[in-house]
Amino acid sequence: MQVISAVAEFEKDLLIERTHSGLARARAAGKRFGRPPALNQEQRQAALEQLKAGASISAIAREFGTSRQTIMRLRGDAVSPELPD
Repeated sequence: MQVISAVAEFEKDLLIERTHSGLARARAAGKRFGRPPALNQEQRQAALEQLKAGASISAIAREFGTSRQTIMRLRGDAVSPELPD
């Protein structure tokens, strides 16, 4: 019984190793993971221009079919962009 358990654990470790190497290879190739952005780059620029022009966050969110939180996050990123690594 211990032999079967040891083989199963070894197979599990191999699976984990292959998964990690596959993810690392995909990242190195530039693959993006996760949910796609709600707004593309053109939409982000247009929304920022509207914010600068004084449009309300709710109106901008309705126009682009996204949430108010997305527009507020966009505004926050524009005010304080992330520091480079």
